[in-house]
Amino acid sequence: MPKRTEIRIAGLGGQGVVLAGQILGRAAVYDGKQVVQTQSYGAEARGSAAKSEVIISDEKIGFPVVRKCDILVAMSQTALDKNKKDLKEDGILVIEEDMVTVTSDIKAKVVKVPATKTSETELKSKIYANSVMLGALTKITGLVSQSAVEKAIYDSVPKEAQEKNINAFRIGSQIVNQ
Repeated sequence: MPKRTEIRIAGLGGQGVVLAGQILGRAAVYDGKQVVQTQSYGAEARGSAAKSEVIISDEKIGFPVVRKCDILVAMSQTALDKNKKDLKEDGILVIEEDMVTVTSDIKAKVVKVPATKTSETELKSKIYANSVMLGALTKITGLVSQSAVEKAIYDSVPKEAQEKNINAFRIGSQIVNQ
């Protein structure tokens, strides 16, 4: 049976969730997978709801909409509250440890990642929290290769931000316990 994985990365505008989804999708293409990536965000962009959805499959994707997430990344409490109904019971929930509290109705595997705190401590700016989270997500799921994500980061962010984002990604892959 072909493998199809539905991922939703949700948070607030300004947290880089759309860019994280674009990088993840691009990395999956580099790994030879079929991919669909969509995004949505509020009109105000910064501070409003934002999400990026990625479907990664071994075969052609016939229906390009995430119905039930295999993986939900919640970078804000609002993101979790809005999207938890779409997470499969046997799915994976990756949360921003310092911004999200998990309620008892979550039946998925929960992984807490201190992405923002790590970004501020290690890279002196919270702007790299999305790359830290992407590193953790890559390590937790194994959906895409580390080399493909690093290439996707180089191809997706401005030249002056490439090294910091690569570093943030690598740090993120090291801070999760697997």
